[in-house]
Amino acid sequence: MAGVLPRREAFFLPGGVTAGGRFCLLTRAEAPIGTLIFVHAFAEEMNKSRRMVALAAAAFAGCGWNTLQVDLTGCGDSDGDFGDASWAAWSGDVHDAWAWAAEHLSGPVAFWSLRSGALVLSDWLRTSGVVAPFLLWQPVANGRQHLTQFLRLKAAGEMLADADAKASMEAIRGSLQAGDTVEIAGYSLSAALASGMEAATLSLPAAYGAPVAAFEVGPPDRSEVSPALRVLVERWSKAGVQVRAEAVAGPAFWQTQEIELCPGLIEASVKVLEDFS
Repeated sequence: MAGVLPRREAFFLPGGVTAGGRFCLLTRAEAPIGTLIFVHAFAEEMNKSRRMVALAAAAFAGCGWNTLQVDLTGCGDSDGDFGDASWAAWSGDVHDAWAWAAEHLSGPVAFWSLRSGALVLSDWLRTSGVVAPFLLWQPVANGRQHLTQFLRLKAAGEMLADADAKASMEAIRGSLQAGDTVEIAGYSLSAALASGMEAATLSLPAAYGAPVAAFEVGPPDRSEVSPALRVLVERWSKAGVQVRAEAVAGPAFWQTQEIELCPGLIEASVKVLEDFS
């Protein structure tokens, strides 16, 4: 309902690899038709996008969708340090959030991701056999490339020359492969998390029987999604997946220096939620 502030509830989902559990924020709709489980972006991208995600959750509640945000193990307000995280733990967090929503909230459950959250969700969907509508914001398609971009922050932070940066990257990967934890831009990256991300690719089972919508943000003169996303969408369509992809004008809010918003992305997402109910 327009003008009505959504009701938000914070709680800890027990279990997982840490004693205290995973922090969750539930934005309730007045008359819910279903629930979106949101899986956030990686490292600092999560922090940069908090405001945008909160506004989207409020808008989604206004059109009947609860939103369940779960801070993955070692992230945000969840217990544990980032260095405690692993890809397997994050997959377990998604499962626990889905099980809780299915038990405690009415209506169908759908999924919503930002950036690398798409990798975590697609991995879990393939192994769990769960089929549900999926809303992707600026999805990362290749975990190895995404990890490489993150590792480069260390070289950039140390202002290394190209040759030194290459040697540094090789040393970082060597440490991770040896099972060590490395410090990158203030984050302790475990070998278990790095190896899981490196192996992750964005894919869905053939004939995935629920609608999928992907959005990419870019400059106003860009009318099409990136070639990488276009190839992915074509592959899913040929496999029988009901999928659509659109480009939306706006800033890359997950990485801008100042907190930025992209209202057009929220508006476009509200429209596709009509196909999810």
